[in-house]
Parts: sequence; structure tokens; C-alpha cells
Amino acid sequence: MHAMISIFYVTHPDADCAKRITSALLEQRLIACANIFPMESAYWWEGALAQEGEWVSILKTLPNLEQAVEQAVMALHPYQTPCIVRWEARANAAYEQWVSSGCFSR
Repeated sequence: MHAMISIFYVTHPDADCAKRITSALLEQRLIACANIFPMESAYWWEGALAQEGEWVSILKTLPNLEQAVEQAVMALHPYQTPCIVRWEARANAAYEQWVSSGCFSR
């Protein structure tokens, strides 16, 4: 039986923002780890089509910390409507064990 982990996908205006929010979540032990990378986004905003560079963080955590992670991101994020998408996932047993182990102990 595999334990579930939660994955968050969060967009940011720049690398500094992504690193600042990720560092805060790590320091608060709300996430086990994160991946941060640049991307190009296209979307509708206030009736107009926008296209610009953004940064993404993919955050790995435990399902019982989802609400705390979302609240922390909302409190730290500069966007009026940040993209915070999450889903439950399974990974290889060793990785799931690592995520659910002592990396969250205080």
C-alpha cells in the first residue's frame, strides 16, 4: 500500500518570487521539496489575451498539509489571483517514504 503525496503547481512572476515563497514553505516545513523553472504562459486576463514569461514551482507535501500550504502561498504571493493547482499522486515507494518521513519533523 502506497501513501499518497500532494503535488502543488504554482506560477510566479519571476525567479525571486518563486524562490522566496519556496524557501518560506521549506523553512515552515510545509513542503518536503520543490522544483522551480521558467516557462511561457498565455492566458486571458481582464478581457485581453496576455502572453509572458513566468516561473513555476512544483511543491511536494503531505495531503494533511494541503490547506496550510495554500494559505501560506496566498499570504506570500503578489498576484491578485495566483495559480495554485494541487492533486494527489503516488510515486515510487522510497520517494513517498522520504516525503512522509522526518523531512517534516520540527
